[in-house]
Amino acid sequence: MAISTKLEMRQSQSLIMTPQLMQAIKLLQMSNLDLVAYVEAELEKNPLLEKGAGETEGAVTTNDADGSANGEQVDLSQNASSSGDEPDSGDWMQSDLETGSEAIASRMDTDLGNVFPDEPGVPASPDPALLKGGDSYKNATSSAASEDYNLEAFVAEEASLVTTLEDQMQLALSEETDKLIGGHLINSLDENGYLYQDLGEVAETLGVDLDRIERVLGVLQTFEPAGVFARDLAECLKLQLIEKNRFDPAMEALIENIELLAKRDLAALKRLCRVDDEDLIEMISEIRALDPKPGSVYGASLVQPVVPDVFVRPANDGTWTVELNSDTLPKVLVNQTYYAKVIKTARNETEKEYLTESLQTANWLAKSLDQRAKTILKVSTEIVRQQDGFLTYGIEHLRPLNLKTVADAISMHESTVSRVTSNKYMATPRGIYELKYFFSSAISATVGGDAHSAEAVRHRIKQMIDAEEPKAILSDDTIVKVLKDDGIDIARRTVAKYREAMKIGSSVQRRREKNARI
Repeated sequence: MAISTKLEMRQSQSLIMTPQLMQAIKLLQMSNLDLVAYVEAELEKNPLLEKGAGETEGAVTTNDADGSANGEQVDLSQNASSSGDEPDSGDWMQSDLETGSEAIASRMDTDLGNVFPDEPGVPASPDPALLKGGDSYKNATSSAASEDYNLEAFVAEEASLVTTLEDQMQLALSEETDKLIGGHLINSLDENGYLYQDLGEVAETLGVDLDRIERVLGVLQTFEPAGVFARDLAECLKLQLIEKNRFDPAMEALIENIELLAKRDLAALKRLCRVDDEDLIEMISEIRALDPKPGSVYGASLVQPVVPDVFVRPANDGTWTVELNSDTLPKVLVNQTYYAKVIKTARNETEKEYLTESLQTANWLAKSLDQRAKTILKVSTEIVRQQDGFLTYGIEHLRPLNLKTVADAISMHESTVSRVTSNKYMATPRGIYELKYFFSSAISATVGGDAHSAEAVRHRIKQMIDAEEPKAILSDDTIVKVLKDDGIDIARRTVAKYREAMKIGSSVQRRREKNARI
């Protein structure tokens, strides 16, 4: 066989991720806040995009297909000013008022100081020297009223942990070397106020004695909030107890054996602290009232409220009504009129290409937003149909559900359903849930019946533990037996995994806690 080079022409089909398709996929998995920010950025850089006009009180506006406004606007202010009869010529508002202080004083036959002594509402007379200056006095007195103040400039700055500690350090430390050490230690704190840096390394870095580092640290540990600059949890609690003047020998023994409190070994704690049950319960209550993360109160991130993307309401015929939250859907318009106007004035091919590309991007964005809204509504409707029992009766009737079931029902790909359910929330009569909440794994039944949802089983386990008596604590084996009697086939390790995920202690820990009645 001879080896040679030749040209061949072949035709094949392949799926290519175009930028427009990538944009549509990106929009599909965005939350409502991210989507609004993305659309705002597109409105800024695309001259053919306009924000959709909403309805305003007192005005009705409609938009044609070309983006031009057409309709009528009603100005309510004109009606307010034109209503009623015209004022008479003798009305007191039309009469000339006396403005001169001498004329008023002569008519009243007394001095104005006797009539309005120290009246706070009467402005003082201007200096005659200022009156001779022409408009300078007018500009000086009216500058404050005419200035456009920004109210946000007057909002107090949120205090951070670093600035709070630095302000206290300026008053507590006088020597510059100590302030340098204190500043280094302050900047070494984590977000919870703990100091995990080795003091020996700090002394070597700064070139000072370790004793001086410890002495400065002792001063810093007296700062507010109490408990900062601690090296571990025990020291953090100790500093707060010292600040409350409650660090006695019994409390010191409790802090030194804090791991026994985590294990709920109250008998050992009572023996080490040499106190009775009542005193131990009171000491543990004081420990629980302390803050294990004193620095977390500063610089906390702003919590954004959850805004649902879909509303689910019961209908009159016993079904459910699913509708999109229109407030979370950005409204954009493509200004075709502006495009037709400026394309004629394009000076070269570069400007024409830019305008054409902007038009294509704007049209695709509007189409993608519309398709995104339809897809969310379609997926949400199928979820409501699948989880009708949960909406009607509660979490115990939550069915096991996976992405493939929903994707096959609405003829979509699983990846599309996965993107739609990410960062989307549904408001139901039972609360606001993320769409992914309705998807849970299945736990088989013991007698071949319908499978049970993992979320429903977790809820059942929590109910059983909450209802147990102090003298009849349920072990994991007992919980498995009860669930199997109810038709739920579950392993002991699965019960332990669900219990630990819900931060519920073992049967030994729960017995110690409930018997102590703490």
